Amino acid sequence: MDEIHKDDFEGVKAALPDDEMLYDLAELYKIFGDTTRVKLLYILFEGEMCVQHLSELLGVSQSAVSHQLRILKGARLVRYRRDGKTVYYCLADEHVRRIIECGAEHINE
Repeated sequence: MDEIHKDDFEGVKAALPDDEMLYDLAELYKIFGDTTRVKLLYILFEGEMCVQHLSELLGVSQSAVSHQLRILKGARLVRYRRDGKTVYYCLADEHVRRIIECGAEHINE
């Protein structure tokens, strides 16, 4: 490798994130590989909602919604609050909305 290319190569290599971060990033994007989870996130763009209403909007069982929310919660994409026996879910933060919007913008180009 000549000197110019060697410098470029070393710079690129140094800029590459560590394997753990790359693994975590790949795992995050796997979460978006399920249409039901993406629909849940889109619904939660509008604000917090309980499992029953999410279930009715999606036309799937509350059990199925709870399962998907558990995955989203584990990935820190949604958070919840309890009000008596009812649990309300919402987006964890504005980053989640931006991730979805950037993906949709890319698809629509």
